[in-house]
Order: sequence, then C-alpha cells, then structure tokens
Amino acid sequence: MSENIVATALEQAEYTKAMEVGRGVISKTGDVVVDNLGNGPFLLVADERTWAAAGETVAESLRDAGAELTEPMIYPGHPTLYASYDHAIEIRERLAEAGARGVAIGSGTINDLVKLASGELDQPYAVVATAASMDGYTGFGAPMTRDGLKITMPCPAPRAVIFDLDVAAGAPAPMAASGYGDLSAKIPAGADWILADVTRVDPIHQLAWDLVQGGVKEALSRPKDLAAGIPEAYEGLCTGLVMSGLAMQVANSTRPASGADHYFSHLWELDHLGAELDPPLSHGFKVGVGTVASLALWEEAMRLDLAELDVDRVVAEAPSQDDVVARIRAALPERIHDESIKVSLEKHVEGEALRERLLLIQEKWDAIRARVADQLVAPGEAADMLRRAGAPNHPALIGIGWDRFRATHDKARMIRNRYTVFELLSETGTFDAVLDRLFASTGFWGRHREGDSLGGVPVTGLPA
Repeated sequence: MSENIVATALEQAEYTKAMEVGRGVISKTGDVVVDNLGNGPFLLVADERTWAAAGETVAESLRDAGAELTEPMIYPGHPTLYASYDHAIEIRERLAEAGARGVAIGSGTINDLVKLASGELDQPYAVVATAASMDGYTGFGAPMTRDGLKITMPCPAPRAVIFDLDVAAGAPAPMAASGYGDLSAKIPAGADWILADVTRVDPIHQLAWDLVQGGVKEALSRPKDLAAGIPEAYEGLCTGLVMSGLAMQVANSTRPASGADHYFSHLWELDHLGAELDPPLSHGFKVGVGTVASLALWEEAMRLDLAELDVDRVVAEAPSQDDVVARIRAALPERIHDESIKVSLEKHVEGEALRERLLLIQEKWDAIRARVADQLVAPGEAADMLRRAGAPNHPALIGIGWDRFRATHDKARMIRNRYTVFELLSETGTFDAVLDRLFASTGFWGRHREGDSLGGVPVTGLPA
C-alpha cells in the first residue's frame, strides 16, 4: 500500500494521526507518543503477559523521550477476564487522579478499556499493539460487558498506534489465527459493499475501500508462515488490521470492514458463545467461520438468474412490516427484540420501493456478478486458508451444532440494518431456496456437514 494513501487516510481520519507498523518500531514509542500526546504524565496499562512482552521496553522508550510516567496498572491473568465496564471506570479514575493520559499495551481488551476510559475523559490515548488478533486497534467504540450485556460503547480511536512485528510474532499463535479470521472477512464484506453500491443503498467510499481492499488478498497470502511465527509474514496482517480500523474512521462507519460475515459472529456473541472458555472464544474465530458461511451464500447467489426474476410475484408475496416484527418475536430472544425490530424496519422495503429495487437488481445483475466475481474467493478456498493459519473454519469447531448453525442464517439477517447478500436473497424471495441448496447433500454445507471435513483447527476447551 502506498505511503500517500496512508498519509491521506491519517489526514482524513477523525482520531488517529500517527501509526508505526514494522520490525523494531517499538523503540520509537516514546517519540511517537510524546509528539502526539505531549510529555505526560502517562499511565501504562497492560496485563501480565503483555507487560512481559513489551511493558519495560515501552516505559524505557518513553523515559528516554522525556516523558513522565505514573505507576503502571498491570492486570493479572488473562485480559479478557477484565472486559467489563467497571474496569474501564477503574482506569478512568486512575487517569483522572494522576492527570495522566493512557497508553494501552496489549490487544483487544486492554485497548478497549483504555480507549473507553480515555473517551469518557475526552482525552487522547495511544496503544502499543502486542498481537495481530483483531482489527479494533484503530477502530472507534469499545465492546464491553455492562449490566450483564455485551454492548459496544462509543468512544474515539487512539491518537497513535505502534505495532511491532517482532512483538506480534512472539504472541501465542492462536492470536494471529484470530486476526487472520477477522481480516479474511474483508473479502465477502467487500462483495457486500459492491452490492450495496450498485443498488444505490450505500455508495463505496473510495479511500476507505482502498485502505481495506488494496492489500487484503496479499495480507492473507501467507497463512502457513503466520502460524509458524515468521515476523516478515506479519507485516501484511498487522497492516491490514490497522488499515481496517483506519478505513472505518475515514468512512465514519464499520461498513468497510464487515458485512454478512459479521452477522454470524454478532449473533453468536449475543448468545455469549464460548464466553466460558479459558481463554474465551475470540471474535476472530467466530468471524472466520462467518466468513466461510458468507462466501457459501455468495457462491449460491451467483448462480441465480435474477435478470429473469418475476418482480410482480415477489412484490406481491413480500413480507409486510408486521410480518417482519412477528418473525423477529418468534425467532430471537426477547432481550434483543426492540433493537432487532428497529434495525430490521430501517432496511425493510415493500410495495413500490421494493419494485424499484428489484428492477434495478434485474438491470444490474450481470454487472453485479462481474464485479463480485473479481472480489470473492470460493468458500472452500477460504476454509483452507483459515486451516493453514491455524484457525477454525467450521461451526462444529467453535461449538455450534448443525441445527443451530442453519438457524443462524435466518436469525442473523434480523439483527443489523446493513445491505448484504442476506438482504439480496431476502428481497428477491430466494433466501429459503438458497438455504435449502446449501444444506442439501450436494450443497456446500451438505458436503461438509462433519466438523473435520474442512480440516480446520478445533478450539480447545470445548465440551466433548
């Protein structure tokens, strides 16, 4: 990816203004942080493992740059145990008492805690990434458990990001596999955005598109080397994950980084899938399985001849708003009814609005298929890439039973208002037929019903 594109993105990004990704860049931490956040004081926040990996080096670099440091906060044990709002409050209070700005040293949870605490104080922070585990380093918002529910709380992205490839390569291998799963989702997410662009629902933001799609296939090209912990192989993955978050800032939306692939993971996260494991089931592992599922949907969708769609029949048989609400109430837990109804009705069209949409799809279907074909990879190919990266690629490998997995396809389309392959199939009245073909004995999932059929890596700690 060209330096000009990254420089333009940093200029246009609302929050992140400095980024260093490469081998040995952790030594630049002090200069980068001081240049962008001042001389401190700074509160370093880490857990035992991330402090051992990078804490002392970061502290020394900051001192060498003339920064003042307060006593660091180092959480014991696994960081995901602390992904709750009360710990963000704890960090916020320490920052306020010391008049300090935060420097997160860690991956998802540590970054999110410092991000939220800093956001509530309306002050910038920096993050030193320690694992290529997800794309949230430069993203806005922090997933957090509050009052027993996992929600994404609004807060700004970091002012500065330092991502050392040697530190990332030294992290436990499953963390890179998780990041690989998260990055793989950009392939079907791009196809979904093409669809939304052509149908005039959500036009492509070119800079955000280039930031994510410009290097994603190259970044995914060395899964075996990533699993082996070869630092050079991490450059594409780490850069791709950071660019995804930066693209979300530029577009002021998560659209550049997620589509139907995340519908699956979001629904499973609402059900707390794998929360009891040690470590808990990662977001990237769920997204990886969702990626294969999304690509399988696209593979079937591409076989449809929507240019010959009977528009009058589809419009006449389309569900009404009342039908949508009734379906949600019957299928989803009561605790998410209100939000699911809200987002489903936001994207719902019927009558003449649906007719116009379907006529446009008919007119543009060949163009959609041509553009999407260049974007997609086959679901089997994606599954093999995940396998070589050391990630699960089948629902059984993350604890999802067969009936639950099929039902997820129907439920997942009810929880987000983004236009994706789900909405295409639903609006054209082809969803049920496509799902039947996918799960028939000759369909993709019918052929790969068994958990080991794609050769993926099972998550440890699942019940036998």
